[in-house]
Amino acid sequence: MMIDALSLFQLLIDFGLVVLILMVQLTIYPSFLYYKTEDLVRWHQKYTGAIAMVVGPLMLAQLLLSIYVVFVNQQYLLGGIHLTLVLATWIATAIQFVPIHNRIGKSAHTNKDLQKLVHHNWIRVILWILILLLGLFQNYLA
Repeated sequence: MMIDALSLFQLLIDFGLVVLILMVQLTIYPSFLYYKTEDLVRWHQKYTGAIAMVVGPLMLAQLLLSIYVVFVNQQYLLGGIHLTLVLATWIATAIQFVPIHNRIGKSAHTNKDLQKLVHHNWIRVILWILILLLGLFQNYLA
C-alpha cells in the first residue's frame, strides 16, 4: 500500500511525539526527584524553554493535521478518533502538567508534585502511543 505525503508526515510527527514523551517519562521527569530545589528551579528554566521549542511545534502540527484530516479530507471516523486523542493530550497537558511546571518555575513545588509528573505522565504516554498505533492502522492495515 502506498502512503501519501500528508499521512507520512502525520505518522512522523506522531512517532516523534512518542519518542519524546518516552524520553520525558523514563529519563527527564524521574531525574527531577534527584535535584535540590534551587538546582531544579534553575535547570527547569532551561529545560522548559528548550523542550518547548521541540514539543510545541510538534504538538501544534499534530493538532492542525488532525483537524485537516477530519474536516478537509472528511475522514470522520478514524480521523475523528485521532483528533479526539490529540485533544486529550492537549487537555491533559494544560490541566495536569502546566500547573506543576508553573509551581516548579516559581520554586513553589513539593516532592508530591514531582512524583505526580512521573506517575500522571503515563496518561500522555498511553495517549500518544494510541495515536501512533491508530495512524499505523489507518495507513497500513485499514
